[in-house]
Amino acid sequence: MAKNGPMEFYQQVRAETAKVTWPTRRETLITTAMVFVMVFLASIFFLVSDQIIRFGVSTLLTLGH
Repeated sequence: MAKNGPMEFYQQVRAETAKVTWPTRRETLITTAMVFVMVFLASIFFLVSDQIIRFGVSTLLTLGH
């Protein structure tokens, strides 16, 4: 495996970076909004799940008294 010098490495990095398809501003904003929506939905889901489990466990513990 041949070793590349720093300048050759830099040129290769620049060439690879030029091949990247960067998202548009609109795509970035839509993706960010979707992430926030999914985080909100997941937090609601886990809140409800936690409350149901808490209710079930507390009901089981009071049956033992």
